[in-house]
Amino acid sequence: MAQLYFYYSAMNAGKSTALLQSAYNYRERGMRAEIFTAELDDRFGQGKVASRIGLQAEAHLYNPETDMLDAIAALKASGKIDCVFIDEAQFLTEQQVRQLTTVVDDWDIPVLAYGLRTDFLGKTFAGSHSLLAWADKMFELKTVCHCGRKANFVVRRDANGAPVTHGEQVQVGGNDSYESMCRKHFKELVWDTSD
Repeated sequence: MAQLYFYYSAMNAGKSTALLQSAYNYRERGMRAEIFTAELDDRFGQGKVASRIGLQAEAHLYNPETDMLDAIAALKASGKIDCVFIDEAQFLTEQQVRQLTTVVDDWDIPVLAYGLRTDFLGKTFAGSHSLLAWADKMFELKTVCHCGRKANFVVRRDANGAPVTHGEQVQVGGNDSYESMCRKHFKELVWDTSD
């Protein structure tokens, strides 16, 4: 029986590396794995999932208007799909996560989604919120704060390195814009502790 998996973490925990390794494992065994990634994240080129350690693979693009059922059905028309992988899953919409539950429940295709749990203010993204509610299994991939504790939050920094405490939820960036931190250090920089 297929299941919906959500692998989540702060930045720099190896989400894309884990996705690419799992997809490779399927393909190595002669199975068909299809990879999707968010259209808005073009840091490594359009239609690519890439990890910081140099692994990469081609991927289908999705944006908020993409009907995931239609996209996966079109791929399924050319043969059996053994697994669907979603990179940057925090950018999925609630409706797209619902569609992925149909892929799992009705089409019996496992879906493995990888993404951030929270944004730079500690709030869940729509995709992450829905995956946390509806995934069959969830796994936290861990990374560390500069203090050595587990990092489970992300701090956005401006051009001068100062923490950003307001603004648009989505701003694509890497180590130049974001830093993973433990809750204690995240709170010191981002939360107004006078509340």
